[in-house]
Amino acid sequence: FKTLQGVFEASPDQLCEIEDIGPKNLFGIKLIKAVCDRYLEKKLINKDPVSNSKDLFDYLYHSMRGMNRECFKVLFLDAQNRVIATETLFEGTLTASSVYPREVVIAALNHHAAALIFAHNHPSGNPKPSADDVSITRKLVFACRVIGITVHEHLVIGDNGYFSFADQGYIARMNREYETRDSRLETGTESKR
Repeated sequence: FKTLQGVFEASPDQLCEIEDIGPKNLFGIKLIKAVCDRYLEKKLINKDPVSNSKDLFDYLYHSMRGMNRECFKVLFLDAQNRVIATETLFEGTLTASSVYPREVVIAALNHHAAALIFAHNHPSGNPKPSADDVSITRKLVFACRVIGITVHEHLVIGDNGYFSFADQGYIARMNREYETRDSRLETGTESKR
């Protein structure tokens, strides 16, 4: 496996192929991984992950690396931007994951979230967002704005790197687009199609 990461991500069958790894050692390895996962999660819970995309990446990278299909996670935040829950809402294929804004909104309301952070992985290792990534992020920002929930971030996790929609100005731009569109609707200047 060459690295601790490789050991943690190996299946029980793969680990049992190694000489002297029996059920007790297998349990110990999985226990250590679970403790590490829990530590990183607790480090983030009740903290403000909005101000530092690197800390957010460190937490998410550990939980999302090595996945062989795209997974879409949502971090639910309270009014002080503290993480109150983390949930994987969608799992897809090697190259795509279907994300449904309606389901995201329902989950946010169920968690009584004031704000959200999105993250998904790219199994290819390249964190550059696709056109679909940009499109779904816009839809999510708009859907959440309608019900008064703020979207702070969408991270795309790759091999040892990430793309931050917030750091690159996408989230702010999408919020401005929403505000412009919303003000045109309120004043009746929206063009009829």
